[in-house]
Amino acid sequence: MNHPHEHAAALERLHQHYQSMPPVAAMDVRVAAYDGAVLRLHAPLARHVNDKGCAFGGSLASMMTLASWGLVSLHVEEAGLQAEVFVADSQIRYLAPLFADLDVEAELAPDSSWPGFLATLRERGRARTGLIARARLPDGGIATEFTARYVAILKSRAPAGATG
Repeated sequence: MNHPHEHAAALERLHQHYQSMPPVAAMDVRVAAYDGAVLRLHAPLARHVNDKGCAFGGSLASMMTLASWGLVSLHVEEAGLQAEVFVADSQIRYLAPLFADLDVEAELAPDSSWPGFLATLRERGRARTGLIARARLPDGGIATEFTARYVAILKSRAPAGATG
């Protein structure tokens, strides 16, 4: 079991990274929880409401993209690696309108594994993995489901053209 403060410094760095991107800062996104397996983000509906009074689909897509990106980034950092993380592709299913704050969670897809992803990243300098994110309804049901593949590429150890 992970201690709640075990990830505090990494979560603060993640929060600061989110805030450094103007569109994300405007979304008023915050890290709600992280247990080493699932990353949860929260944002107020008032910042994401559409013309129907429910959560804007683009905001839900962005939140799930950010949660999944954040989860991969946390695992890369935890492994002591420095890599750029990108979303490679994603698919979204909108199942029900969300008339409440946006609560999104991301986790590894069932057919993926962190040890395999990280081993490939170390060995080949790049790796991909599958993630699933969901926006939850207040009753715990699913408003939106997102499946995606993310790619991590190790940052080079020396500047291009450097000799040693």
